[in-house]
Amino acid sequence: MEHITLYYRHGSSDKMYQASIQPADGGFIVPFAFGRRGTTLQTGTKTHAPVAYEEAKKIFDRLIAEKQAKGYTPGTEGTPYQHTPRETQTTGILPQLLNPIDEDFVRKLIANPLWWMQEKFDGRRLMLQKRGATVTGINRRGLQVALPETLVADALASGADFLLDGEAVGDQLFVFDLLRMDDADLRPKPYLERHLRLLHLLSTWAPSHLRLVETSCVDSEKSRAFDDLKSKDREGVVFKQIDQPYTTGRPASGGPALKFKFYETASFVVGGINGKRSVELTVIGAGRTCSSGNVTIPPNHPVPAIGQVIDCRYLYAIRESGSIYQPVYLGPRDDVAPEECTSAKLKWKPEPPTQAA
Repeated sequence: MEHITLYYRHGSSDKMYQASIQPADGGFIVPFAFGRRGTTLQTGTKTHAPVAYEEAKKIFDRLIAEKQAKGYTPGTEGTPYQHTPRETQTTGILPQLLNPIDEDFVRKLIANPLWWMQEKFDGRRLMLQKRGATVTGINRRGLQVALPETLVADALASGADFLLDGEAVGDQLFVFDLLRMDDADLRPKPYLERHLRLLHLLSTWAPSHLRLVETSCVDSEKSRAFDDLKSKDREGVVFKQIDQPYTTGRPASGGPALKFKFYETASFVVGGINGKRSVELTVIGAGRTCSSGNVTIPPNHPVPAIGQVIDCRYLYAIRESGSIYQPVYLGPRDDVAPEECTSAKLKWKPEPPTQAA
């Protein structure tokens, strides 16, 4: 039977993931185990009951593809994407990912002078690296991606080398952090210092498509900006702790950078094309593909193909049907693997309170 061990090592993370196909009660199951290398692993199964080998193989292959899409590799050194088809694309540079917070906590951060606030843009995460005459785009998975010529031209117009972090919207990059300046790695520096050096860098030349994200520092500014962005139906806000370094990956909880969204967004796989410019949305749940309803594609967007990953905005997901409520199409996502589109990432409609007897 098949068995594989995958590894992931980056920064303080040193994890492993094991999966196999094993016979059981006349069929086959797909058990897995995961955890930090050198510790007791947590275990589970992707099959709640034995299934035919062909079905077990599909589940096993999908599981491995999902882990490799996140950077897990068969190599024991654990270098993300090494020994996988994406090896030539990997840069070894990963972004800082943010945990969400609720609106009650937002108000506490607005009142806290150690936390600054910026707008969260509705685009794609993009890091922009310039080294001499070479300009590289890096997505949220640390892979090289193509850049608009406008961003390449802007970067080459600067006399400095740098690594910027931002959100790409169209052919513009909304820049919110500076991670490297010439040969100096600024990620260990507190955010306040990185921000001031970013202000100085962007003031040394006049890029037309690199835009500095406006930052609110005091409580009155933060409160006013928050209410304004919410009234304009923008995506959300990000809070950053000014005395903390830049840490890659997503913390298990909390972290030095947090996000609050005014509405929900999620990635889905197109499962089918309906009439009247409508497509079916699917996600992976409990080891199988589940429908999340349909969404209409606006006339100014091409209809995505079956199997393509797209983003949608919605209010909440309904547990009885699995469908998302009030979906709005946002666009395609080429930096999200189909295996990452899971029901666990949806925001579900709260259960009604239980009535007392």
